[in-house]
Amino acid sequence: MEEILDSVVIGGGQAGLASGYHLQKKGLQFLILEANEQAMGSWPHYYDSLKLFSPARFSSLPGLQFPGPPDHYPSRDEVIRYLQDYKNHFLLPVITNQRVESVEKNGEVFKIRTITGDTFQTRTIINATGSFHSPFSPVIKGQQTFKGHVLHSSKYRNPEPFIDQRVVVVGRRNSAVQIAIELAELSRTTLAIRQPVQLVKQRIWGQDLHFWIRAIGLDTFPFGRFGKKVPSTDTAVDLGEYKARLAEGKPDQLPMFTSFYTDGVIWSDGKMEPVDTVIFATGYRLNFSYLNPIGALDSEGNPLQVAGVSTSVPGIYYVGLEGQRSFSSATLRGVGADAQFVVRKLMLHLKN
Repeated sequence: MEEILDSVVIGGGQAGLASGYHLQKKGLQFLILEANEQAMGSWPHYYDSLKLFSPARFSSLPGLQFPGPPDHYPSRDEVIRYLQDYKNHFLLPVITNQRVESVEKNGEVFKIRTITGDTFQTRTIINATGSFHSPFSPVIKGQQTFKGHVLHSSKYRNPEPFIDQRVVVVGRRNSAVQIAIELAELSRTTLAIRQPVQLVKQRIWGQDLHFWIRAIGLDTFPFGRFGKKVPSTDTAVDLGEYKARLAEGKPDQLPMFTSFYTDGVIWSDGKMEPVDTVIFATGYRLNFSYLNPIGALDSEGNPLQVAGVSTSVPGIYYVGLEGQRSFSSATLRGVGADAQFVVRKLMLHLKN
């Protein structure tokens, strides 16, 4: 008879590894299912120059300090190495190449099936997959007639393929601004925006922004715990030169274009401009479709949950959702606290 586990974590990135840490501390029988060949989450797929916006001192998962000088800002590759080291350090039971295809509920037990045909039975599930693999791009009039290149920022790696091109980046948050500033070194680049970019300083009075966020409690204040939505922020962190670069028009900012035409875009003032490439830095959408048949999602596919605890299906939990319990819930520095909270709730469920 197939073993019934205490918990299965879906996703082996930062949220899944943090969940595994707390499950292991409680002595539970669990597995972490990772869709890819290694447990590194989405980090290998991000653009080459990406750096954390929080310094190493504020960027650790529970139980293992991020290596290096505490005030340096880790690169994408440093994060990848850290996640691998984290998994190995705690000997977390990760099974790779196990993308979840379906979830069934039989009484108090869930049956998980992956695309390889493997099945796992468990009393609880922690969903920790993030949303990187479900990029969102708006549908813009005339896009099907455009002969240039259109891509989502999830496919962007570095500026070399765009040298001397006319590029439009859609968006105004961190990824959009960082990509556009990088591209502006080698191409003529514009940020297409609904509202002007708003920057916040990375260092204030000699301390990193995250020091102050933590000091006043915003980083950990459990909004979601009380059913209150975490206030959204639509700003970009200034890594030092962003304000000056934007003031110089490298890149410039223009109101969002209204439509495409064959050779380019049509701006809000009616001007038609030839464009080589449009990059949508417009975020991601959750994709927990395998949970829909058991009633865990609303009509728009979003999880029915408060603070990471399902409100419709007992035994279903989440870690890594944006705004799940605090401003930092979807970040390397925030998933540990949310995982600890969720595992406490999970333990109570197992005891009932």
